[in-house]
Amino acid sequence: SSLKRMGSYSGNAATRAAQPAQSTPSAPANQASQVATIVESEYPVYDTDKSGELDRAEFSKWLLALKQQEMQASGKTLPQAELTAWVSAAFQTADADKSGMVSKSELTTYLGG
Repeated sequence: SSLKRMGSYSGNAATRAAQPAQSTPSAPANQASQVATIVESEYPVYDTDKSGELDRAEFSKWLLALKQQEMQASGKTLPQAELTAWVSAAFQTADADKSGMVSKSELTTYLGG
């Protein structure tokens, strides 16, 4: 079935978006839309040099802010070394084209993934 096929995808938002509407559950589409809206509104705040892309420091600042919110909500904490390693791995993953910068579309895909 088409839903079974969708389960085999790695969660790539572009792949999900390419599926016919009738085989795509509405929840992922709504989540992707929410992620895109957040990225659109918050991106200029963290793109401090106004280059249109996030460098490692800009990306790290944003992801650490998101992680802090998550940790406060859950009551969990991570040692600084683990946070640093997590942000570094996140940057490597989000920077899909390996340009050393994260574009809006890369960030939207990463966060929606």
